[in-house]
Amino acid sequence: MSDWIRLSPKDQVIIALRPYEAGESVALENGETVALLDAVPKGHKILTAPVEQGADVFKFGYSIGKAKEDLKPGAWVHTHNLSTGLSGILDYEYEPTAAEAKAAAASSEVPFFQGYYRENGDVGIRNEIWIINTVGCINKTCEILANRGKALAGDRLDGVHHFAHPFGCSQLGDDLRHTQKLLASLVNHPNAAGVLVVGLGCENNQIDSFKEAIGEFDPRRVKFMKSQEEDDELERGLELIEELIKYAGTFKREPVPVSKLRIGLKCGGSDGLSGITANPLVGSISDRLIGYGGTAVLTEVPEMFGAETILMNRAENEEVFGQIVSLINDFKRYFLRHDQEIYENPSPGNKAGGITTLEEKSLGCTQKGGHAIVTGVLPYGERVSKPGLNLLEAPGNDLVSVTALSASGAHIVLFTTGRGTPFGGPVPTVKLSTNSELAARKKNWIDYNAGQLLEGKTMGELTDELWAYLIGLASGDNRTHNETNGFREIAIFKDGVIL
Repeated sequence: MSDWIRLSPKDQVIIALRPYEAGESVALENGETVALLDAVPKGHKILTAPVEQGADVFKFGYSIGKAKEDLKPGAWVHTHNLSTGLSGILDYEYEPTAAEAKAAAASSEVPFFQGYYRENGDVGIRNEIWIINTVGCINKTCEILANRGKALAGDRLDGVHHFAHPFGCSQLGDDLRHTQKLLASLVNHPNAAGVLVVGLGCENNQIDSFKEAIGEFDPRRVKFMKSQEEDDELERGLELIEELIKYAGTFKREPVPVSKLRIGLKCGGSDGLSGITANPLVGSISDRLIGYGGTAVLTEVPEMFGAETILMNRAENEEVFGQIVSLINDFKRYFLRHDQEIYENPSPGNKAGGITTLEEKSLGCTQKGGHAIVTGVLPYGERVSKPGLNLLEAPGNDLVSVTALSASGAHIVLFTTGRGTPFGGPVPTVKLSTNSELAARKKNWIDYNAGQLLEGKTMGELTDELWAYLIGLASGDNRTHNETNGFREIAIFKDGVIL
């Protein structure tokens, strides 16, 4: 294998696949050699052609920013000599690229996994009890109930889980409605065979109004308890959990076509290899699932900036195109309302890993969406209803966006990372490392090593491997590290005052 890779013939940069010292010579594909002017860390960019100050530097075949100075071949290209070329809120025109936006062709035989059909026709991949609190004041009460519920359930269920959060009181207007919508979507998630909603009694997010956000529900599946009205809320809560456990026991795994499967797409702690290994691999999985009639949900709106036209031009029609434009520009306006720089990204960890500008980060990030047509755009907290590739309104923050993906109805979240993170959302959160070093060092975090793509394995081989793993995961044959380690967390997007 080569010690570097060029992602497009248009690119003036190659990506180092090992650390280089200043003065080393690099043999290029055309037989020429370039002497390195600087030391270059693994995952970072080496310039192979001169670029004038103010000119575009290309990676992935697209501009990733403007040169701050005249750049010579052999230079290390990073934050010291490359800046973003993005600015302001833009106008867009719909220029569909349907020829490039074909999902993988569906096989005549759609694969199956072993899942749980729910009473409303939805499908779950886990048979769990979820405890959802309307307000943060009772987090510890719900934690105790979850622990006692686990002991009560034993091996009759896949688990009893509570998701702590600090909100539900002292919130007003849209901010409160966003919290209600997000929590209500979790209540309706099919991985939960039964749900206990626990309120306090004096919070803004009252159970009666929260029921309106939940919508129609089966009283056998969703139980409610107002803590202030109970003499012993722990005793009563455990009685309700026992009822839910019995109801959940009526469900058994049975064959389900993968067209019913929904996956969320997320990256975090990205590095210079994210857009080369793990993100394209996830895109390949997304295309395959969509080809079988399934659903993929892509979020992190601020990390679409700079690559948004690629998604816009893959819109199913002009209506969806307009929704994507609103998704992008509304999030930019959110930054401006708070007097923040729209393009203040990537993070320090991203930069250490080799990502220099938001354009570069976005071009790598959007590869998780593969090449499928964009069929829908979801507001924050809403549930997906249309198969295909959907875009979801949520920020780049890992836990906030994974929570939103879970609430949208994703059964599994595929989370690519070059730096590593241990957390997990309410649903199985598959950690895919961009490099083999991380996979070897953090075996209790990483579920799949996409770094194998740089070590002789083909994209087709890795796609088949990961696909088989996901079918097993959906069927309950295996568990992610976040599940076995008990890392189940949520975070709710907040944009409003606190009383």
